[in-house]
Amino acid sequence: MRRRRRPSVLARRPHPLRRSAGEHPASAGPERYCMKELSELRDEIDRIDSQIFKLFGERAEVAAGVAEYKRAHGKRVFDPARERQKIADAAGRVPADLATYGQVMMELLMEASRARQHALLGDAENNQLVARIEQARKETPEVFPKRGRVACQGVEGAYSQLAAEKFFRHPDIRYMQSFEDVFQAVEDGEVDYGVLPIENSTAGSVNKVFDLMGAHEFSIVRSTRVKVDHCLLAKKGANVEGIRDIYSHEQAIRQCAAFLETLPEARVHVCENTAVAARMVADAGRDDVAALSSRSCAELYGLSVLGSAVQDRDNNYTRFACISKKLEIYPGAERSSMTLVTPHQPGSLYKLLAKFYALDINVVKLESRPIPERDFDFGFYFDIDCPVASDEFRALMSTIEGLCQDFRYLGSYSEVI
Repeated sequence: MRRRRRPSVLARRPHPLRRSAGEHPASAGPERYCMKELSELRDEIDRIDSQIFKLFGERAEVAAGVAEYKRAHGKRVFDPARERQKIADAAGRVPADLATYGQVMMELLMEASRARQHALLGDAENNQLVARIEQARKETPEVFPKRGRVACQGVEGAYSQLAAEKFFRHPDIRYMQSFEDVFQAVEDGEVDYGVLPIENSTAGSVNKVFDLMGAHEFSIVRSTRVKVDHCLLAKKGANVEGIRDIYSHEQAIRQCAAFLETLPEARVHVCENTAVAARMVADAGRDDVAALSSRSCAELYGLSVLGSAVQDRDNNYTRFACISKKLEIYPGAERSSMTLVTPHQPGSLYKLLAKFYALDINVVKLESRPIPERDFDFGFYFDIDCPVASDEFRALMSTIEGLCQDFRYLGSYSEVI
């Protein structure tokens, strides 16, 4: 008796493009389109896209009905349990290799639906933060003041002084010993405004200032950038080879790291401010100490310039913020700052960023900051570009608090060039 020939392993495998029972219909697609011309395929995509957007419009109309129902029954727009279910179901409605993209698409749909429901319900008009912002816009003068009592950290010649003179034509500057003293002077009403460095183009954020933000009440009303050129300053008659101690602010030291490596015999010391460093060198009366400071401090304190523009990069700018106790929003404000804490849940930051994306709002700075007295918990600092008078900004401000455990609006302002 002849034995039946057993089919090979290859013969038993299903064809990669052949649809088997129970297989997701979308996975059978490639065999339909593999022999078509590119133009035909694009026409197919256009046809499908038209159907998608038609259904998107229909979905939005149904969502409007949901909004009316929620209004009538006093329900909140955000329903976290249903949204979690919808997003989880989306993964099973597409081929396995598209599951993540299906969930992302559903999250964007849900975000768009929430935003429209908030708009239809007039939540922006009833939101306390939006009302506070609108009130500040009405009460703020049309023109930024030319004069003011201004607190700066350091002494005369500091870069904060240069920033203050960019903000105000005639500032009455009061020098403070520390950044915290600047915040406190503004908070206590001792001055009208404070000027603080917040970030450098090469050394990054000024951490001490960011750490103090959570402990003080203030609003950012202006920002500007100051070109930073560090010079090595010393007593007249001194020379570079004889320098044994160099003083400056920690940011300036980081910005001049490569130059300092050429002076291995010199010890580097951190002090409160670059101008303070220059004054210390002038008061020391020694020819073996130097400061990393500005050229204007050389003239101010009678020092010699032993090295000009010794920072690692020539394109070196420090961004300064002008703060006030009262919320002031001047015409033309296009940048806003905020701090927030998101829930300790997977995707919480993504959902927040999706809101910015859905509203077409550009995030120009995002930085995580440790939360004091909470081990390994972090908050986020945001800078966004969006006109304060726009509908998108109002929509963001009226809904963002619902995505956060803690939210703080720091102000809207424009940047002085």
